[in-house]
Amino acid sequence: MVSASYLEKTTVSAIDLLHRWLKHRISSQGLTWLDEKIDQVKSGVNTSMFFSAFSAVPRYTGKNDLQLTLEELEAASTARTGWFPSYWSVDQAARTLLVLSLPQSNEEKYVRTLERVFTAADMGELIALYQALPLLAYPEKFRTRAAEGVRSNMTAVFNAVALRNPYPAEYLDDVAWNQIVLKALFVGSPLHLIQGLDRRANPELATMLVDYAHERWAAYRTVSPELWRLVGRFANNAMLADLERVIQANDPVEQAAGAIALAECPLPDAQQLLARYPNLQAQIQAGHLTWNSLTLSL
Repeated sequence: MVSASYLEKTTVSAIDLLHRWLKHRISSQGLTWLDEKIDQVKSGVNTSMFFSAFSAVPRYTGKNDLQLTLEELEAASTARTGWFPSYWSVDQAARTLLVLSLPQSNEEKYVRTLERVFTAADMGELIALYQALPLLAYPEKFRTRAAEGVRSNMTAVFNAVALRNPYPAEYLDDVAWNQIVLKALFVGSPLHLIQGLDRRANPELATMLVDYAHERWAAYRTVSPELWRLVGRFANNAMLADLERVIQANDPVEQAAGAIALAECPLPDAQQLLARYPNLQAQIQAGHLTWNSLTLSL
């Protein structure tokens, strides 16, 4: 979790950045409309106006990709650790700007207003809301909403919560976190885009993932090599047989994944098994074969 003072500074910085980005990416008419709505939202006079403006955003901004530069992405990360809006669109940025303009002095009213937006939102609006989670005031109040996003049957909504988003790793418990990882595998979303993936790895998740792999194998279906990233550190003797199967696969990416997982396993038998593959072991020891390098092959 992050401190309230940090979040307050983040809000100010994020508002400034979002407005600066949009100034160069939407029409002058669209920007004028947005600025008028921001001023009205800040006044806190009429929440129904906020709902209406939030819904109407794309009509005034369009839906083009934001296409941030490397410098702009670095500014985002500086403003809020883990904020990575590289795949945002202009309407998502504008909607986030409206949300961040809501008065925050009354916690109950602030949370109630956003809960109403979540409840009535369509898919596009939900994506914007979930992407904005790490920027919200009182973020701990939205854990249940985040968990609902994880359970969504809309992959785009799930990805908005799970991928390139620091909120889940910071605020969700292990049950919800483990569900994110399993769901990502189920819908085919890349695990390496889940922030905090290695830090939040846990023994219960490792067991769940091995069980999932067994189910896939039994159905003659493939298993994502990324799955083993979360198993090696917690592998027991029974799981070593699974890692041996992976390192013996015909696919070189699977072989590499099995090797890295074995290298991370503290069991002596794991190191003995890895030693049977000296080329892979040497690449790992030299730092040439890592999970990060492996993702480039996926």
